[in-house]
Amino acid sequence: MPDHTVSRRQLLTLPLAAPLFGARPKTTVEIRGDQFWVNGQPTHKGRTWEGHKIEGLLMNSRMIQGVFDDENAETAVRWKYKDTGKWDANRNTRDFLQQMPVWRKYGLVSFVIGLQGGSPEGYSKAQPWHNSAFTPDGELKPAFLGRLKKILDRADQLGMVPMVNYFYFGQDQRFTGAPAIRKATENATHWILKQGYRNVTVDVVNESNNRSYDHDALRAANVHELVEQVKGIQHEGRRLLASTSFNGNTLPTEKVVEVSDFVLLHGNGVKDPARIKEMVRQVRAMKSYRKTPIVFNEDDHFDFDKPASNMRSAISEYAGWGYFDPEGYQSVPVNWGLDTDRKRGFFEFLKQVTGP
Repeated sequence: MPDHTVSRRQLLTLPLAAPLFGARPKTTVEIRGDQFWVNGQPTHKGRTWEGHKIEGLLMNSRMIQGVFDDENAETAVRWKYKDTGKWDANRNTRDFLQQMPVWRKYGLVSFVIGLQGGSPEGYSKAQPWHNSAFTPDGELKPAFLGRLKKILDRADQLGMVPMVNYFYFGQDQRFTGAPAIRKATENATHWILKQGYRNVTVDVVNESNNRSYDHDALRAANVHELVEQVKGIQHEGRRLLASTSFNGNTLPTEKVVEVSDFVLLHGNGVKDPARIKEMVRQVRAMKSYRKTPIVFNEDDHFDFDKPASNMRSAISEYAGWGYFDPEGYQSVPVNWGLDTDRKRGFFEFLKQVTGP
């Protein structure tokens, strides 16, 4: 069989492919206080909505399957397209790229994309498929990197801020152990930095307090070490902004809040929008909290047409909010367009909030 991995030595010596139009990446992201700034200005500069400040918030959507592929032949047949009867990872990424300008037009600044994806069924107990940009010993796979580069290049062109998630509990069992996880963290971070991207943030571990994780290195008690590892890697004086997420309706640990550049929350399982407000206030009351941005980057509750919703509650407490549509944007094959009432409802409401 051909070797589909990139070694550490190869990773550092490969020539960098040019971004779109032959230019170096141009979009930048930084954090100033509790605001996200893009290209030297706060997001949604000067914008307020219904008396709430929107300027500086990171409004986002979980688009986790943009580079998805399944290397398990027994399960790959589940994801076939109806019109062709076959699964096609490159088509999935092409469709993703086609819709990115549409999302941006509605005011979406950020999206979450995963190197190990999420459940391609929306929610799953057993996850036998094999979707990972990493080999068991932590090397990177060129096919996944090729698809990811196309998306990150396009985001750079559009002035968007991708949030790359490294590890997911449905695939972590494939690693040989903690050294492989640390190597994977190092390789992914070096690769992003060496491509020259200045607009990428990192959610190192998706829901690190999920009991499904096999490896202690990815669990809540230790995950701050991976956040610190990402932050400690530099290239040409630059590093990536990093954090990590926890299960819905739970708070990050004091240590994670202390070391993270921004605080991530999940709204899954929160049925009362008042709880969303409470979660934000509880984070700000933590001893380790500094004045850093708070962002929900996953919430599967909607009600955009109602006076109370999780999204409205997050905004009212000056926290960014992330749309998670398990059927519409996570179940494979994904239709990346605005093809359902739920998707249209989110994007139309987002447009109201963020303005023209």
